[in-house]
Amino acid sequence: MSFAEVLKKFPEAVEIFLSEGLHCIGCPLAMTETIEEGCKAHGIDVNKVIKKIKEKMKKEGKNV
Repeated sequence: MSFAEVLKKFPEAVEIFLSEGLHCIGCPLAMTETIEEGCKAHGIDVNKVIKKIKEKMKKEGKNV
């Protein structure tokens, strides 16, 4: 999924992106990138980011 798709479905994910070092989410180009592409570009473990998003969604009662 792209950053835009995730943020549209679950805006709270912005906190996780920022805390994991993905500060470029405000960039128009980043909105077309997948989370995997963004993580690879910054040397960040995509699985860790996805896991945190899923945990937060589940905690807040959102469909994962």
